[in-house]
Order: sequence, then C-alpha cells, then structure tokens
Amino acid sequence: MEQIKKGKTKDFIQSGDRSYFKFKDTLTGTADGSFDTGGNMVAGSKEGAGLESLKVSKYFFEILKDKGIKTHYISSDLEEGTMDIKPAKLFGDGIEVITRFVAVGSFIRRYGKYAKEGQPLNAYTEITLKDDEREDPLITKDGLVELGILTDSQYEEIKDLNIKISTIIKEELKKFDLDLYDIKLEYGMIDGSDEIALVDEVSGGNMRAYKGDQYIDPMELSKYLNLN
Repeated sequence: MEQIKKGKTKDFIQSGDRSYFKFKDTLTGTADGSFDTGGNMVAGSKEGAGLESLKVSKYFFEILKDKGIKTHYISSDLEEGTMDIKPAKLFGDGIEVITRFVAVGSFIRRYGKYAKEGQPLNAYTEITLKDDEREDPLITKDGLVELGILTDSQYEEIKDLNIKISTIIKEELKKFDLDLYDIKLEYGMIDGSDEIALVDEVSGGNMRAYKGDQYIDPMELSKYLNLN
C-alpha cells in the first residue's frame, strides 16, 4: 500500500519497503505571490524547479556521503524526479538549523543595531521551529530542552554537525568561485535508532550563495556547479 504525505515542494511517499521524495515544480513564497525560498506557502510553480532542486541535492548528498557524514540519502533518479531515503523521525514537528557566514537577511533585521550588513560571521548557528502558523520562530537551546524537543547533548551534536556540513558545502562552492553566506538544514533520527542524520534536501533553496556581489538564484545554482 502506498502512503503519501504532501509537502510544499515535494511529496514523501512510502511504497512497500521503499521511502522516497517526489520533487515538484512548486515554489514557496509570501501571501502577495512573491517567490521566496524562506516563504511558508506555495506561491506558484516554475517548470523544472523540482529537477533543479533534486540535481543539487544529489550533488551535495553524494559529497557528504563520501566524507562519512550521516544522512538519510540513499540514491536519486533524475529522470523519475525522485530521491530514495531512509525514513527518519523529526524532532518535534521539525527544526531548521541555520549557519551564517555573512550578516544578511533576518540576522540584520534582528541585530542591525550591533552588526553591519555583509560583515563576516564565525559560522554563527541558530535554530528555528518549523511552524507555518507562527512563521518559523527562532528558539534558544534552553527553549528546545525545556519543551522536550531536543536534549542538551542532541542540541550540541546537531549544532556541531551543522557547522561541519555547512563548512563542507562552503568549501565546495568556493571551488566554483561562489561564496556561501548562509544555509538552512534539517535533522532527524533514522528510524529504529538514535542516530542523528541530515534529512530533507540540500538544494539552492536551502542556501544563500553569491558570485562576487551577484546573488545566485536558487534555480540557477546547478548551472554554476556544471550539473547541466
């Protein structure tokens, strides 16, 4: 029997022993219809968007696999538009872990009194809850532990893992003269174990990358990585 959990940009499907994502051409955005990778609703669609996300995810997951990083990734089929994964249990209803190398975006909106836009950051890391109704609120370590979403040790492991993964991706992008400003990743525990692993996707929509002072459109990232 096939079970499907529909998401904004991809569906999670379990069919027999197989678990996989089916990538879609929908794009997230805001209520006014503007496309925004950080948006909490579907703002429209663009032909080929799902394939672009899958190509970049495949590229980075396979690099991470070669480096011994724990992920839920198994394999990808670009023609089918699918990514086979190990099922994983999320923390709460999901957390997003952001590592920042440059002060831009919401960091400046929050801390602009003390920071200048574009200033370097030392892999500054923060966590938000996946909660569309409350616009993915920022949460502290104490809050995560108090609410039973993470233990103290899980928080430290995830933070360290996110910095390690983000640095690997940053260094890989640098090979193509691209600068990683920040990146948002997700984690869970592989079913049947307490093993923490990177989950979801690692696409242009997860990160803010630049070439010089030119922002790279998430749907264009695969071209800069020579994946076309």
